[in-house]
Amino acid sequence: MRKLALKAVVAQVQQGSIAEELELVSGDIILKVNGEVVQDIIDLSFALADETVTLDVAKKSGEIVTFEVEKDFDETLGIEFENAVFDQVRSCANQCIFCFVDQMPLGMRESLYVKDDDYRLSFLYGNFITLSNLGTKDHDRIRRLHLSPLYVSIHTTNGALRAQMLNNKKSAHIMEQLQELIACGVDFHGQIVLCPTFNDGEQLEKTFEDIYRLVPAALSLAIVPVGLTKHRGHCFDLKGFAPMDCAEIIDQVTVWQQRCRSEQGKTFVYLADEFYVAAGRSLPPAEEYDGFPQLENGIGLVRCFIDEWQQCPVSSAGYTESIHLDVVCGVSSAKIIAPLVAKLVVKNLHVRVVPVENTFFGTHITVTGLLTGQDIINQLQKLDGPRDGIILPGIALRKGENVFLDNTTPTEVGQKLAVKVQTADFAKDLVSLLLNWR
Repeated sequence: MRKLALKAVVAQVQQGSIAEELELVSGDIILKVNGEVVQDIIDLSFALADETVTLDVAKKSGEIVTFEVEKDFDETLGIEFENAVFDQVRSCANQCIFCFVDQMPLGMRESLYVKDDDYRLSFLYGNFITLSNLGTKDHDRIRRLHLSPLYVSIHTTNGALRAQMLNNKKSAHIMEQLQELIACGVDFHGQIVLCPTFNDGEQLEKTFEDIYRLVPAALSLAIVPVGLTKHRGHCFDLKGFAPMDCAEIIDQVTVWQQRCRSEQGKTFVYLADEFYVAAGRSLPPAEEYDGFPQLENGIGLVRCFIDEWQQCPVSSAGYTESIHLDVVCGVSSAKIIAPLVAKLVVKNLHVRVVPVENTFFGTHITVTGLLTGQDIINQLQKLDGPRDGIILPGIALRKGENVFLDNTTPTEVGQKLAVKVQTADFAKDLVSLLLNWR
């Protein structure tokens, strides 16, 4: 298990801010605020709420400087930090049979091997936590600061089965742990990573019923399929879901969704897009996602993409000369994008949707977000025909960085293919690039 030790390192200073007046720069480290060490940006936000603030700062030069700051109440300093926690990211105490981190190949970025299970990152960014490593002090802080909602990896409410799947006896007490959160005044979004023959079927029904009884504190429940890479030689033997299995899961969950909408006025339990795509089923309409509470978890991304695409105006007069563009995506996404592109009629525009097989993680991984730059390069190099440009999926790049999981950059893709490369983050960007390439 790898841990990630962190500090309050300044990443960026906003123009015209107090931090700029203090001449703070990227790389400076905030040591203390008002004489106290702060462990995360949650602590920092409370400490900086006062009108008088003392900052102890370690400058990049090594000099320690103390600043006395007078400011308006709740006025920010204008600092962005490299990380949200400044002490140490809480590591996962479990050894889940489906853990994706355990399926990572060697030689990648250090941060990709960190198994975070930190309630602070859950509150701040929606990271899912198992609740296995929370102690009394953690619950006290969660209650005192009202850190709600949290995002919880439930997987199953069968205690013995959960302990088996997570390889941790403490994980068996999930219902008690959820009740303790609720007693702290905390709401939660739940997640189930579905594994064939383990927590599906009757076990899935039990989990749904148990969590549904916790409404209104239970805000939503997402069901996502287990992701399996080819790097599982040392991992528990698991199988994925076949298209027929996905169809059966959709039918099972649809009954619950109809019940929830009838009783609560919202769907409550949501299936990952992969189930619908694999089964060849239509996705639910946008209104049945209730504002997309688990969009970051892949719940409704395809629906949002389709709807955004259809709302984009196609007013281009086209091109005076033929232009050939390659649109790169994952194998599953191609089933969605290709039909949309086929209906896009623009004079002299020729678009080729390129579904890239994931040889880096294994062909079972078909989502666009896990594509690597080298796989993209290899796939494009095999294709014949004219190519005036390549549109890469922004979702495959690391957040905040212009780099794929294998450390390849879009610039390198362009250099290898000797052609202009652009990145589209979502449907609107893709349509805009297709209509305005020149």
